[in-house]
Amino acid sequence: MMFEATTILCIRHKNKVAIAGDGQVTYGETVLKQKASKLRRLYKGDVLAGFSGATSDAFALFSRFEGKLEEFHGNLRRAAIELAQDWRLDRALRRLEALLIVADKENTFLISGTGDVVEPDDGIIAIGSGGAYALAAARALAGYSRLSAKDIAVEALKISADICIYTNQHVSVEEL
Repeated sequence: MMFEATTILCIRHKNKVAIAGDGQVTYGETVLKQKASKLRRLYKGDVLAGFSGATSDAFALFSRFEGKLEEFHGNLRRAAIELAQDWRLDRALRRLEALLIVADKENTFLISGTGDVVEPDDGIIAIGSGGAYALAAARALAGYSRLSAKDIAVEALKISADICIYTNQHVSVEEL
């Protein structure tokens, strides 16, 4: 069996950045937890991060990423590139099964274990089981509503939860 969990969405809209995640953790066909926290504030609260994938792997990555932020004095771009490089080259890290979305006031990145550091063109990016649904909803809401970044993130996650069985309505959100 495999853990399936999470939808994480990050949106940059109207000079704000918001990251939202649902709380559901499942194992096979069983919901194990409804209100898991998959978001973190890092580096003095100036960086938002969310994960999708194996929880223990994500905690290991959060720890490594926070170390990179400290090493590079909060430079998100440099920390993201360095983490992706370590993740790809380090034997132990290479086996971690997770994705990270990280953001500060200027930048948003998706970081993967294959060495990818992706910056979205439109300031909106999503990962996880319901990521595609949340991404589509957020793009539509950003283009055709007057909602704030935080409100778009919450509503997009709720739309995703109505479609994806691995996403629920217990939404956490952080905003800069």
